[in-house]
Amino acid sequence: MIGFLAPASHRESLAADKVDVAYRRLRLQVFIGIFVGYAGYYLVRKNFTLAMPYLIDAGYSKTDLGLALSGVSIAYGLSKFFMGSVSDRSNARTFMALGLACSAIVMIAMGALPIATSSVSIMFGLLLLNGWFQGMGWPPCGRVMVHWFSQNERGTKMAIWNVAHNVGGGMVGPVAILAMAVFADWHAVLYVHGIFALVVAVFILIVVRDTPQSEGLPTIEAHRNDYPKAYEYSESHEQELSARAIFFEFVLNNRFLWTIAIANAFVYFVRYGVLDWAPTYLGEVKQFSFEQSGWAYAFYEFAGIPGTLVCGWMSDKVFNGRRAPVSILFLVFTLACVVTYWLNPAGNPNLDIAMLIGIGFFIYGPVMLIGVQALDLAPKKAAGTAAGFTGLFGYVGGAVSANVVIGIVVDSAGWHAGMGLVAGACVVAILLISLTWRAESRAASPNTA
Repeated sequence: MIGFLAPASHRESLAADKVDVAYRRLRLQVFIGIFVGYAGYYLVRKNFTLAMPYLIDAGYSKTDLGLALSGVSIAYGLSKFFMGSVSDRSNARTFMALGLACSAIVMIAMGALPIATSSVSIMFGLLLLNGWFQGMGWPPCGRVMVHWFSQNERGTKMAIWNVAHNVGGGMVGPVAILAMAVFADWHAVLYVHGIFALVVAVFILIVVRDTPQSEGLPTIEAHRNDYPKAYEYSESHEQELSARAIFFEFVLNNRFLWTIAIANAFVYFVRYGVLDWAPTYLGEVKQFSFEQSGWAYAFYEFAGIPGTLVCGWMSDKVFNGRRAPVSILFLVFTLACVVTYWLNPAGNPNLDIAMLIGIGFFIYGPVMLIGVQALDLAPKKAAGTAAGFTGLFGYVGGAVSANVVIGIVVDSAGWHAGMGLVAGACVVAILLISLTWRAESRAASPNTA
């Protein structure tokens, strides 16, 4: 493994009287680092969708652009899984910064070089490359989270961290509006975001740290006397695992993980079926302007912040660490908002925006909780791979279908058919997650007696 990506070596232990102060300082520092860092990833993940209306005006069809956009999701899902395994054996700080820097460079090239948007195949290839680098964002964050935060606080902490992608995604619209105002060229929607992302990559290198042991601190389990419930913890779980052990002992033979991974595909179909097509749908069906669509896109993302926080808090405090009941509740409300957004006739923009805010509020909770379930189900040295496994299904199964299938269906059968698919995906996700309800109840019962 390349030296600068190798896990940080353990330092000599700090004196006992310095541990508490160091832990408080560094936990806040690394949390800020992965929060800002992951927000930076979103600046260059979905900004292409705001350029799509201009590409349609240039002659591309929705099917063309859906195929091109699918490159991000295909590569991201695969990368999140396979690079998750690499991340489990890498230094979180350098791994995360490298992925963001490479992703930013790809997006700058797409905006600055005319050839980059000259054909569907070239756009697909560049977005595929961007998606692969994007897959280097979540796994190191998962590694940092399980090493610096113990299990009984992780639902709430993950909920707070998870709003980073709402902050980053929410800034895509306003930054695009700024880029257009300054440069009066839609290509700026691509390269300006890339420039901002490069700055964030430098911030990651300065702020993030790998593990407590690399800073001379004890493990978080020992420090907080909080050991995992889903498996029997031992000091062996502090040893780096081989790729074979990670895949075959802790991931691929875990039936519960398979269930939530398949459910994740349908949750992501809803998430990106609404989000990726919102600028085009709002413009064509609801007669929104570019500025209105940009702000609506931002409101959708920002609404996920309070929704995710409420969802994480409920799973920890109301349902004693159980994730399924909260996910199902939030998906039921998501379905109601999707149907209203779909059937609301043009000319009622306030209701459209309100429903987008509602979808954003409710859908990101289940997105986050499935990731938390994955972390709960595996030893922390396999955390990146476990989360990557659910992400593989979410992106390759869900997001790619949202990009490609909706584009094809809308071109052939219209927007009603496309939105009907989104509503149907909500129903299937609810049914699949309900299969985990009893399993979670049995796991929680010894701790709630």
